[in-house]
Amino acid sequence: MSLTADHASLGPIRWTWRPHAHGIPAETEVRRWLAGLLDIAPESLPLHRDLHGRPRLETPDIDLSWSHSGDGLLIALGTGVEVGIDLERLRPRPRALDLAQRYFTAAENVWLATQADAARELAFVRLWCAKESVLKAHGRGIAFGLDKLEFVERDGVLRLRACDPALGTPAQWQLHEFAPQPGYRAALAWRTV
Repeated sequence: MSLTADHASLGPIRWTWRPHAHGIPAETEVRRWLAGLLDIAPESLPLHRDLHGRPRLETPDIDLSWSHSGDGLLIALGTGVEVGIDLERLRPRPRALDLAQRYFTAAENVWLATQADAARELAFVRLWCAKESVLKAHGRGIAFGLDKLEFVERDGVLRLRACDPALGTPAQWQLHEFAPQPGYRAALAWRTV
């Protein structure tokens, strides 16, 4: 797999940012990018969805995930790992604490409540992206339950502290938070298979 300048890499993960035109399915752009990367026709790309709706490549040892929000699309491709990516456009979220109380753990809610007003929305988005990226990599997405994993912030970095046994152990997971473009926040999660 050769990479061009529009790719970034992090360990076994390659990812790219793409503009996302409204009205065009994200999967169409994903197929174009992957087909170019793998040097095959988009219609020949061995991409399907499993029983839970998770996209899968029928290529041994390669996993993928994508997320779109606002005008952006992030696509991640991993070798020898299960990968999940989530992207959120930064915008006011007046119901962030209400959503957190409904879907996050008690400890995460305490952490959010202690954040200054100006930092609380970003903290909420960071948690959301971290949780969704792990759940996408796992293969069930948020339907599995956002409350079945708990993150803690240490030294400005979110770390998985606890999770449902179906997700494995926290030590198995890697998380990378980043801002792929101004006005966006993302998280990339993976574990070795």
